[in-house]
Amino acid sequence: MKWIKAALLTGLLSAPFANVATEVMAADYGKGNACRRADRLQIEDLDMTPDPMIEGQRIRSFKVRLRFDGKRECETSVSIREGSETVGVERRFNLRPGVNEIELKPAEAYRFRGREHCFNVLVDLEGSRREVDTARRFCAQQRPVPAWTMREPGDRPSR
Repeated sequence: MKWIKAALLTGLLSAPFANVATEVMAADYGKGNACRRADRLQIEDLDMTPDPMIEGQRIRSFKVRLRFDGKRECETSVSIREGSETVGVERRFNLRPGVNEIELKPAEAYRFRGREHCFNVLVDLEGSRREVDTARRFCAQQRPVPAWTMREPGDRPSR
């Protein structure tokens, strides 16, 4: 009879600890309501300010319009790269379903060199960095002035 009481007492006293361990593991998996790999993201537009930008001028900001086709908010980090170089500083952001406008600071030392610069937007999905799907390329091209622009026909006006 004593062993039944001891087993029952041990079970009752250890139950809260088992529940806490399960909650801790679940919190690590969905930490901060992170975006998942199955979440559909697409870039609608990528712009820079100022645009057009005179040769040697510093970029003030990048503006990304990112469509999130999810049913809930999720947290991710967003950055912009040109090749292997980070040109838009990483920023944590809560994506809402629909179109999200995100403004990113440029990397301090980044300047345009050459004739064309094409950019990729990266997001963190479950701890892994991924390029966001895009229907077209987002590139800055040198114009005759000498100036750089990312404007396209029908693009939204500069603010």
